[in-house]
Amino acid sequence: MTTTSISGRNDPVVRPITVTDVVDSLGEGLRDFQARPMFGLMIGAAYAAGGILIFLCLTALGMVYFAYPLAAGFALIGPFAAIGLYEVSRRREAGLPSSVGEIWRTIRSRSEIAWMAFVTLFIFVIWMYQVRLLIALFLGLHASFTNLHEFVTVVLSTTEGLAFLAVGNLIGAALSMILFSLTVVSFPLLLEREVDFVTAMITSVRAVTTSPVPMLGWAIVIVVLLAVSALPFFLGLIVTLPVLGHTTWHLYRRLVVPPVNLG
Repeated sequence: MTTTSISGRNDPVVRPITVTDVVDSLGEGLRDFQARPMFGLMIGAAYAAGGILIFLCLTALGMVYFAYPLAAGFALIGPFAAIGLYEVSRRREAGLPSSVGEIWRTIRSRSEIAWMAFVTLFIFVIWMYQVRLLIALFLGLHASFTNLHEFVTVVLSTTEGLAFLAVGNLIGAALSMILFSLTVVSFPLLLEREVDFVTAMITSVRAVTTSPVPMLGWAIVIVVLLAVSALPFFLGLIVTLPVLGHTTWHLYRRLVVPPVNLG
């Protein structure tokens, strides 16, 4: 069974998965990381370094209270940061050699990936701006905190702070689910096939709606693991991101029918 897009090309075919597929994909992702750890550690370290750099900049600007929203929102750009890991898994699956140069050339050759990166970063920026807006609404237009401890104390000990936390987490969860639905299949699909980024996003949303329970479970696993990994000054991401990235590729394999099966 295939579907045809407006342009006349065959759209990717999505198939349902189960929780077992998620568990099996996680095992395969772990094996990919163990087989080629250098790439995973390198990409994971770059991702963690980005978080540390942003945190240090916020500290220097006297905005350390953004540390919690940053740690929570940093998961939003995980699918983009892990794109090199998808390519490592793709090459290992195909029996192809992997090198930094080959991986980078493949990514650069997929022009639509840049548009998906823009979508990802745009939602991350929205997340950070809405946090500042909520701080102004609930804690005061000119609210400022000298350190993270003071911010946490206000948030956890006042009615306004608790309301800020509740609304912020609800909005964050909504943004995270939207971005997850748009990207969980998009980046792997754009690496493997010559499709436009809109088709990739539509396919990704279809994958989520076709298997809502397993995919929601996978989304929760990603958010929890990335959030916990970010707590020790982002250092846990060095290992967590590679495993999640490789797993996402294998989950994509189960969700989308390979091109050779399209008729």
